[in-house]
Amino acid sequence: MDFLSAIVLFSNFVIIPATTYGAQLALGALGITVIYSILRFANFAHSELMSWGAMLTLFLTWYFQSVGINAGPLPTALLALPAGILGAMIMALATERIVYRFYRRQRAGSITFAIVSVGVMFVMAGLTRLMIGPDEQVMADGQRFLIRAIEFKRMTGLNEGLAIKTTQVITIVVAGALAGALFWFLYRTRSGKAMRAFSDNEDLALLSGINPDRIVAMAWILAAVLATLSGTLYGLDKSYKPFVFMQLLLPIFASAIVGGIGQPVGAILGGFVIAYSEVLLTYAYKKFATYLIPGDWVPEGLLQLLSTNYKFAISFIILVVVLLVRPTGIIRGKVL
Repeated sequence: MDFLSAIVLFSNFVIIPATTYGAQLALGALGITVIYSILRFANFAHSELMSWGAMLTLFLTWYFQSVGINAGPLPTALLALPAGILGAMIMALATERIVYRFYRRQRAGSITFAIVSVGVMFVMAGLTRLMIGPDEQVMADGQRFLIRAIEFKRMTGLNEGLAIKTTQVITIVVAGALAGALFWFLYRTRSGKAMRAFSDNEDLALLSGINPDRIVAMAWILAAVLATLSGTLYGLDKSYKPFVFMQLLLPIFASAIVGGIGQPVGAILGGFVIAYSEVLLTYAYKKFATYLIPGDWVPEGLLQLLSTNYKFAISFIILVVVLLVRPTGIIRGKVL
């Protein structure tokens, strides 16, 4: 029974949260990968595009809630997602038309694009904070838990109860469906094949009659969809706070680079590597150990390798190690 309680405890505080967080990072890393594959630059404004799409979704969610529209046991934010995605698309295409297109036609280098994206990031961050403010906003409604800890303990008789939030299940299901849809689009549709051809060899793709402006627009649209979904799912699972998304930029970039920059499969793999690393290294194992070893053997400390304050530092350390040891990432991608 103690062993089963340990498994439930570990699932509650490591496996389920890390899997959910990994799915969110994977979606964010996929957005960065799409832009890097087509435009060959690191888009530092992607996290703020996530914040922008999530903010618009939240605004419409509040409106729906005020007039009594809801999705029953599901979060109302799911009904507002299409509008948030549309708003993020408009923002992404506007920045492409107003800012990035000029540098594309000048054939500016990737460093120039990256610097410009930092400027876009600060502008978008300022607009977001101006519209919604800096405070934390809770997006929760609908059925909060699919499985409650108290009910689980009563049914099983274990000392630990398993708790699974609705938003965690939604995050994993939506992330899996979206990743599958993205791979279907890239490998089964004519537009997706054109994007892959443009990514592999831009000059040869242009000779084949592929319209570069159309490919770039599709890349920004895909990035906006991925950004809005990852930002909204993160807000549903935890809470929406504009400053958090700037902090998320590091683990998202680490996910894309660790997995293999420019490789969609690598972005997904990297997202889960970073998520599990952060959770495993910052989890306090003391209670877990009490179920597996005699009580007299359990140390007095929390058995925590690193404080949760160093959560984002873990992403940075993993990123540096990968860049030093294997710059192409786990799945061989393009070198930055």
